[in-house]
Amino acid sequence: MNRRDFIHRSAALAGVPLLSRHAAAESMAMPLGKAEHCIFIWLGGGMSQIDTFDPKRRGNPKASPKTAGSDYAAIDTVVPGVQFTEHLGRMARVADRMTVVRTVNHHVVDEHAFATNLVHTGRMISGSVTYPSIGSIIAHQRGAANPDVPAYMLVGLPNPARGPGFLGSKHGYVYLVDTESGPAGFTRPEWVNVDRAARRQALLKPLLNRVPADSTTGDYEQAQMEALRLAGPDFMRHFKLGGEPGALRQAYGGEFGQRCLLARRLVQAGVRFIEVSHNINFINGTGWDTHFEGQINQHGLIQELDTAVAALITDLEDKKLLDKTLIVIGTEFGRPAEFDARGGRGHQGTAFSLVLAGGGLRHCGAHGVTDELSKNIVEKPVSIPDFHATIHAALGIDPTRSLQDGTRPIPITDGGRPIRELFA
Repeated sequence: MNRRDFIHRSAALAGVPLLSRHAAAESMAMPLGKAEHCIFIWLGGGMSQIDTFDPKRRGNPKASPKTAGSDYAAIDTVVPGVQFTEHLGRMARVADRMTVVRTVNHHVVDEHAFATNLVHTGRMISGSVTYPSIGSIIAHQRGAANPDVPAYMLVGLPNPARGPGFLGSKHGYVYLVDTESGPAGFTRPEWVNVDRAARRQALLKPLLNRVPADSTTGDYEQAQMEALRLAGPDFMRHFKLGGEPGALRQAYGGEFGQRCLLARRLVQAGVRFIEVSHNINFINGTGWDTHFEGQINQHGLIQELDTAVAALITDLEDKKLLDKTLIVIGTEFGRPAEFDARGGRGHQGTAFSLVLAGGGLRHCGAHGVTDELSKNIVEKPVSIPDFHATIHAALGIDPTRSLQDGTRPIPITDGGRPIRELFA
């Protein structure tokens, strides 16, 4: 070995512990919060940031030619210098408990399913790996706060983007679409009494014992046994909204508001992560996907969101749960300032808004700045992995930690870094 080769190899070997120490130091410096629960509100279709949380100059879809800009007037919030649009008056009054992250961005705007998967998993779809959703990761890392309830519940329709991926079905969700009756299959039929149910389980047990515990089938059987364990009145009582005061139910508003009220009850029950969908009834005919005439009645969606989320923030605060519960408002992408031929809006991923509230974070009303039409980022861009890292960190999960897909380590986020300004 000549002198030059010796020096190069020695330098390379010397760098290994330095890199390891640097990575360890970076992990130790990672800001971590103390939130115990997460309510993830999903606005499927693509919420228009310029018509909600990032208003700009007033536009006009009815002019000829059409004028790009916000479809509604801007109003002040309780945070100086931060404005929302006029249909978010209730949330404007609690904006000091919130941070609108106005500079989220990605490049998937032409296909809703791909963008939905990206925002839920923090990664693009891969042909070789099925990545877990953020709900499943949090369920895997933190588990339920109470063993008598699931760790992860979905109030809405099931979808692969919300699933456990390589973590396996035991870290998946329990879902429901009817807030009053709760999840289907968790109440025995009247003609199946306790003894009969026990006999059925006894018959199944020898078959289940033959299934290897570390197999896909074994993982599914564990999830099935968990469902059988939860079945019954103790779990189902959490879905009886009639036990809430009438005035409170009214404050939450309509069907979506009742979903948010149920989410608060599930937090109290010990569920770690609850996703609540707000695109089921399509008040405006198109949901948040406001192409063409969908824009005309978009204000109805915004008003319903405003009523429900403001009530949720206030209710959690009254019950001393707001600092323990991170509220997230997610959507797959935003909308451009320009109006299409029939007065609606297209898709935009260069800059859009996602929202964080509560969770013990140091809120500032809004984070990041976009240009005069909310199209390009001016200050403080936030990637989808960064947004995921912020959620994980708020819940005390180190976003640099790795999960295991078989023998392959996969980091919880794709290089995401938390928004440090939000951590005290």
